[in-house]
Amino acid sequence: MVSARFPPDLIELQRAHNRTYEALADHPEDAAALRRRLLRLSSRLFWHPYFDSPGGAARPELRRRAREGPAGA
Repeated sequence: MVSARFPPDLIELQRAHNRTYEALADHPEDAAALRRRLLRLSSRLFWHPYFDSPGGAARPELRRRAREGPAGA
């Protein structure tokens, strides 16, 4: 599998999505606000310009890379 190169802002966006998803699981008392944030982040991820490019079909790779470490790693 060829490794995709993701822009740093896209990796950080995915990390914010991951953190929000985890917070939703850990803090159900804040569910409404966290769900709204998760929806905004999901929309920004889905419509990010990177995915308009021919090599932009690597969403699972993005999720894996965001869990790995610092941006650009």
